[in-house]
Amino acid sequence: MSSRAPHLVSRLQGFGTSVFSEMTSLAIRHDAVNLGQGFPDTDPPPEVIAAAVQAMRDGHNQYAPGPGVPALRAAVAAHQQRFHGLAYDPDTEVTVTFGATEAVAATLLSLCEVGDEVLVLEPTYDAYTAAIAMAGAVERRVPLTPPGTSGAPRGDARDPGPWHLDVDRLAAAIGPRTRLLLLNSPHNPSGLVLDAAALDAIAALCVEHDLLAVTDEVYEHLVFDGEHLPLATRAGMRERTVTISSAGKTFSCTGWKIGWACAPAALTTAVRTTKQFLSFAGGTPFQHAIAVALASPDEFYAQVTGIHRRRRDLLVAGLRGIGLPVTGSAGTYFVTADIRALGHDDAQAFCRWAPGAIGVAAVPASAFVRDPAPVRSLVRFAICKPESVLEEGLRRLGELASSAASTGPGAARAERRVPSPDREDPR
Repeated sequence: MSSRAPHLVSRLQGFGTSVFSEMTSLAIRHDAVNLGQGFPDTDPPPEVIAAAVQAMRDGHNQYAPGPGVPALRAAVAAHQQRFHGLAYDPDTEVTVTFGATEAVAATLLSLCEVGDEVLVLEPTYDAYTAAIAMAGAVERRVPLTPPGTSGAPRGDARDPGPWHLDVDRLAAAIGPRTRLLLLNSPHNPSGLVLDAAALDAIAALCVEHDLLAVTDEVYEHLVFDGEHLPLATRAGMRERTVTISSAGKTFSCTGWKIGWACAPAALTTAVRTTKQFLSFAGGTPFQHAIAVALASPDEFYAQVTGIHRRRRDLLVAGLRGIGLPVTGSAGTYFVTADIRALGHDDAQAFCRWAPGAIGVAAVPASAFVRDPAPVRSLVRFAICKPESVLEEGLRRLGELASSAASTGPGAARAERRVPSPDREDPR
C-alpha cells in the first residue's frame, strides 16, 4: 500500500497512497459495497446545507480570518462549554482548521523540535505517522492489547472483548526526549473509548513528565457505550492540551473539511503561527454553516448517536451471525472482525481480493500497525452507511461464509463476482 517515490524526501518515503484511498478506489472500480473508508452515505441535515447556501448568497465567499470566522469560533467555544464544561476564549483559544488533519499537522509542526518523541497509541491512524515525520519528530508507538489475547479483558468466541490500554506500557514508553502524547479517543480503528480511570492515569503521567497532549476527538458524538470525556477535563490537563475535533463525522460533511483546535492562549499562538502558512483559511461559507450546525438542539446529537448505535448493532449482529468474532466497539464509525471463518487468514490480501470477488470493500487492521502478526486476520468495517447498504454487505459476506463452511478452508478464495443490486446512494 506504499511505494518508493524517487524524489520524495527520505522522512516521507514509504507512505505512498493511503489504504483508505486504495480500498475506495477498488470499491468504485468494482461497484462494491464500501465498508472501508469512513465517510457517510448521507448528506448533512437540510438546515445545515441551507445555511451554507445562504452564506454564499450573503457574500461569504472570500478568505475567512486566519483563525476562523468569528461566529464559528464562538460556536465551538459554546459547544465545548455545553458538552464538556470546558471554557475557551473564542478570540484567543479557538482556531478553525481545514479539517482535523490540518489541526494535528499544524500542532505537531509548531510544538515539536527535530528529534522530539511523540507517543501514539497503536493501532495508529496513518495521518499521525505522516504528520510526525513532517515535523521531524520521532514516533513512539504504545500498542493497545488486542482483544482475545493475554492482558485483554476476556470475552467469548463471538465477542473476544475490547482492545485495552496498558497504562504501565504507556509509562514505560516515556523517555527524556518525549515531548507530547497524541491521543485518539474514541479510537480509530479499535472503537476503544477511554474511561475516567484511564484518562486520569494518562493525565498523571503527562503532569509528572511535563508532557503536552494533543487529542483527536472527531468521534466525540459517536459514543455508544460509556461517555466521551476529553483529556483536557482531567486534573492539570487543560493548560497543556490541544483539543482537536471537526464537523465531518457528526454532521455528515466530511468533504467540507471544517475542523478546530482548542487550547490555552500560549499553545494557540503556536498553532496559529504554523497554520497560517498551511492553508491560511478556507471553506468560508461552510464555516458559517457549521456555526449554525453546532447550535443544534440536544435531540439532534442524541439522534446522531442513536442512528449509529443501531447501525453498529446491526453490523455486529450480522457479522457474528455468519460466524465472525467481532471486537467490542464502544464508539467511532468502525467495528473490527476476524475473517478466518470466511476462509481467509490474511486480512490485507482479503481486502484487496474482496471488492472484485464478492463486491465488498473493507480495510485490514494491519494498515494501522507496524507488526501485522497479532492482527493478521482482523478487518475494519465501517458502520456509517444506510442500513440497506450494511445489510447488502452482510448478505454478500454471508454467501462467502456459507461457501467456506461447505467447501473447507481456503476454497472460498475462488474468484467470483456477485452482481450489484440496485440500491439508494451507492457512493
